[in-house]
Amino acid sequence: MSPELLGFGSLGLVLLLIAIRMPIGVALGVVAFLGFWFLRNERVAFAVMQNTPFEVAANWGLSAIPMFILMGAVAHSAGISEALFKAARLWLSSLPGGLAVATNMASAGFAAASGSSVATSATMGRLAIPEMLKAGYAPSLAAGVVASSGTLGALIPPSIMFVIYGVFAEVSITKLLIAGVLPGILTAAVYSAMIIARCKLNPKIAPPIGLGMDKDELWRERWRSLAPVWPLLVLIIGMIGGLYGGVFTPTEAGAAGAFLSCVIAAVQRRLTFEVIRTSVMEAVKTTAQLFFVAYGAVMYTKFLALVGVPAMMATMVGDWAVDPVLMLVAVSIIYLILGMFLDPLGVLLLTLPIVQPMFHALGLDPIWLGVIVVKYIEIGLLTPPVGFNAYVVKNVVGDRIPLETIFKGIGWFLACEAVIMFLILAFPQISLWLPNSMN
Repeated sequence: MSPELLGFGSLGLVLLLIAIRMPIGVALGVVAFLGFWFLRNERVAFAVMQNTPFEVAANWGLSAIPMFILMGAVAHSAGISEALFKAARLWLSSLPGGLAVATNMASAGFAAASGSSVATSATMGRLAIPEMLKAGYAPSLAAGVVASSGTLGALIPPSIMFVIYGVFAEVSITKLLIAGVLPGILTAAVYSAMIIARCKLNPKIAPPIGLGMDKDELWRERWRSLAPVWPLLVLIIGMIGGLYGGVFTPTEAGAAGAFLSCVIAAVQRRLTFEVIRTSVMEAVKTTAQLFFVAYGAVMYTKFLALVGVPAMMATMVGDWAVDPVLMLVAVSIIYLILGMFLDPLGVLLLTLPIVQPMFHALGLDPIWLGVIVVKYIEIGLLTPPVGFNAYVVKNVVGDRIPLETIFKGIGWFLACEAVIMFLILAFPQISLWLPNSMN
């Protein structure tokens, strides 16, 4: 058996192991271990298994991940997510589908403090879905907007996915984080426009709500609601501005964000010992889960490099893929299919060693590729049969909303994603204008 054929056969074995519910990090590591043993010997296989955890954990760029997670955990535990939703509800409730629009915009705000799609969906699901159901909103709209707007956590800085992509693709993490700003804003805007248009045409799915106060009192409450929110907005804008201006690195931004989120919570008298304990434990647990998948993925990447799969794919691109459009279409199909079945981090680390050389051979911008890949991975969080975000929402709502109703609501947002991805693919400057304008 040729090494290249062995490499492609190993991919089928990985998918088979994942299909039988083996954790993706274990599946990748086991296949890589067996591959090294088969091609070399058991000593080489054990050496790779022993060295890989240190190689991954010692990477300075990845140290931003626990800091970003801690920042989001403190923000959530200190009640900042509730303040965001309350402010958005007061300011946007007069629009058609106002509660859904408020949920979408609050998700965008919380995503900028958490960097995690799943965490954003879970947090906003607990806050917003009961409010929307109580107001008579269609369950499909209530669940769909929460699951879909959660994907903003992967685009708007700080994005854990961009950090991981930047480390393993050896691309500027700072530019990747800045590149996600405009696509994230575009996604939130298109979602809001769709919600408003749909609810305007069909008011039954989102009946108008009254806040039970006159105009003067409403405006007083609106301005008062910004008091608990503005420190977080200053933090977010300061982080993005600091990254854009080169004031600090992503790792320094993560540390500064985690520290300032604690300061904000302390000033608002929400930083208790329990908040600190819960936030630190959540950051440790989530980081450990991400790194465990990364260990297996890095081992598998080394195995693919040993058998020559990335080099072979790059050679194939040089021979026949002369049209970048066809390559983008093919990559889009691959990510959409894999996203239906696999964990987002696993999809990223599994495909990056193959896709990146192909794009490099075509001379396509790696920052643009990063936005495309992360965007497709997040779409995978919404597509059945797996659709991780749909199951997160299902776990929040329990038996109140059937799973098929959640996927039905997500369908409208997937239609929006088709428009968004067309714009990002057709106009690369949406992703590249900000990072290219950096000093």
